[in-house]
Amino acid sequence: MPLSVKVLNILSGKRAAILNRLDAESLGINVYDRIKIIHENKTTTALVEISEEPELVPKGQIGLYKEIATELGALNGEIVYVEVAKTPQSVTYIRKKLRGEKLSSEEISSIVQDTVALNLNELEIAAFLLAQDFYGMNMDEIEALAKSMLKTGDVLDLPGKAVDKHSIGGVPGNKVSLLIVPIIASTGLLIPKTSSKAITSPSGTTDTMSVLANVEFSIEELRKIVLKVGGAIVWGGALNLAPADDIFIRVEYPLKIDPRPQMLASIMSKKAAEGISYLVIDLPTGRGAKVQTREEAFSLAQDFVELGKRMGINVKCGVTYGGQPIGKAIGPALEAKEALSALERPEEASKSLVEKSVSLAGLILEMTGYAFKGEGSKLAMEILRSGKALKKFREIIEHQGGNPNVKTEDIPIGRYKYEVLAESDGYVTLVDNTVINAIGRAAGAPLEKGAGIMIYAKQGYKVEKGQVLMEIYAERSTKLQEAISICNSSRPIVVEGMLLSTYPEF
Repeated sequence: MPLSVKVLNILSGKRAAILNRLDAESLGINVYDRIKIIHENKTTTALVEISEEPELVPKGQIGLYKEIATELGALNGEIVYVEVAKTPQSVTYIRKKLRGEKLSSEEISSIVQDTVALNLNELEIAAFLLAQDFYGMNMDEIEALAKSMLKTGDVLDLPGKAVDKHSIGGVPGNKVSLLIVPIIASTGLLIPKTSSKAITSPSGTTDTMSVLANVEFSIEELRKIVLKVGGAIVWGGALNLAPADDIFIRVEYPLKIDPRPQMLASIMSKKAAEGISYLVIDLPTGRGAKVQTREEAFSLAQDFVELGKRMGINVKCGVTYGGQPIGKAIGPALEAKEALSALERPEEASKSLVEKSVSLAGLILEMTGYAFKGEGSKLAMEILRSGKALKKFREIIEHQGGNPNVKTEDIPIGRYKYEVLAESDGYVTLVDNTVINAIGRAAGAPLEKGAGIMIYAKQGYKVEKGQVLMEIYAERSTKLQEAISICNSSRPIVVEGMLLSTYPEF
């Protein structure tokens, strides 16, 4: 059936199109049935929504949400052809996984291919992810998932020993990649650091780097930068590396789930697409982190190492302390300032930031033979203190279109500020990662680059009543008030004396 396009200027977040009730009846289509939409040489599938109001979508028209209209390149008034679409065979395999059964590599490949071809809708993809969350996958299934995702996109072809570092996230302030990449690139190793944008935290590596330089490049542009200066820090979403992963992540986000099989396959497919041979994975562990215990961390590490072997990547995992934020700064601009300052004056920088950075960089140097076992962190520290890492970082900034001479004072932060003061003398017994993340995001981070938090008292610090524990920054007063509200109703930093409580109470 030929229909005239009516573009609905709405970002719906779903793959759906709206038909007039009479047209739907002519096609024999009901709500949530699947249709194929053809425009010139482009085809996509969508779920059907039906309009009972002729004014919204008149007979002979089809309402296309902005995402689908853009994908098809269809403009108002242009003709598209609509036909009933068959349910993909991969839906049968998703139902099989929902029953807790094992999938073959062919069945998993079918699901991934239909995901990338946009033949599956969000509900079907969500069912696949939830089945993983409920029933898990064995290593054969995870390997098949990772390799299928790898095949859906491009691969970065780099010569020599290409390496990378990846964190599973969950800890605020984890800007260590901005130190690790220039340390490693200074040795002649190639490190094409790709990262996603923050989903639940106030800033991811990409968000922080975007304060200093452009982070969106094509795969060929990335290759040129890495070959020229040895390293880069870019957004993986613009590179078409394992694009199925980006679709899975979009569906995971509203569900607030991160199935372990999908996480393993996601990380390893992206890293395999970078063409690397060596990978260090940071597993932050502790209260408020994604991984709560060392036992869980070691179990996850074993899976990463095994999957790496199957994909031809030498993997080493670092189990790191994740019980409180890394460094003092949280939020894109504040973290960029702290990272740049640490490269300029490492002896004055936060010990947690420097120690974690050189420890993980040291693992890479040892894996690749640039340092003897046990000597990697020492060499990484020497590179950092010598100024070589700073020089290399400025080269990377320049080649990514930023100002190589940028100074920390040049980086603007939110002009609205609120100080959180200690209500009593005592010791800091907890800095709550979950609450800190919530406050930072309420303040506007990561979308508003100047929003964030500075922490001045961490676990074990002795503080006095009235001392500044942390500062909240925002670009808008309304966002600052939202952050203050969360801060006042929670306890982001807990200060206690030696007497914790009494019983019975007075």
